[in-house]
Amino acid sequence: MLPKKEGQTRHITLIDPDKQTPDVAAQRALIAVESGTSAIFVGGSTDTESNIVDATCGAIQEALELAMFASSQHPDADEDMWNIPVILFPGGAHAMSAKADGILFMMLMNSTSRQFLIGEQLQGAPYISEAGLQTIPTGYVVCAPGGAVGKVGQAELIQSDDAELVAAYCQTAEMYGFSTVYLEAGSGASSPVNLDLIRTAKASMDCTLLVGGGIRSPEQMKAAADAGADYIVTGTITEEFEDLQQLKERLQSLINVL
Repeated sequence: MLPKKEGQTRHITLIDPDKQTPDVAAQRALIAVESGTSAIFVGGSTDTESNIVDATCGAIQEALELAMFASSQHPDADEDMWNIPVILFPGGAHAMSAKADGILFMMLMNSTSRQFLIGEQLQGAPYISEAGLQTIPTGYVVCAPGGAVGKVGQAELIQSDDAELVAAYCQTAEMYGFSTVYLEAGSGASSPVNLDLIRTAKASMDCTLLVGGGIRSPEQMKAAADAGADYIVTGTITEEFEDLQQLKERLQSLINVL
């Protein structure tokens, strides 16, 4: 669901259901797809209830289906551009939806709390199995500055000079059989993941590498891509624009450097 292609970095838009209504989320998701995003993550906040997540996933899926149908009525339109996955980025076992296409099944690897290492996963697994969601086994590693997720997840943050440690986490994730490693600086972080950490992570494993948090400029986007990120996730900037045309221009300025 998140394949990697060497030498090509793709973009993912994170939609936080707690920060906008389902209708607004759907509109922003459509703009993101028009701008070139490759997947929509739904989630982020730790206290968002399942009914809100479910309504947001449903609204986004319906909007994508309508856009695909509209494109199919025009011979010159590319209807396949709307065929992108909607993937849960859960704040916990309480934030699920069967209307998503899949879920990042994450272990917060540098958490000091059993809850985020295995507890939430044990609670969520029966629902995921019953819903038939495709799982993306993911090693989630929070780097400084870490933001709210670092505090809530009780993470021992990876510092900018912890290259050997981040390599060990990536190798451990690969040995566990995870398909993906996500280096996270925190939502709205004051600075993104250190580039040396990205380079080290990329060189130490064959897993798909996701990088997110604190990336706000085309220069930061390009630098993370050049360092080896397979996918770059942005979310906070999507919430900053009520004007959809301004949002489109901002997203395109970021995605076009990839």
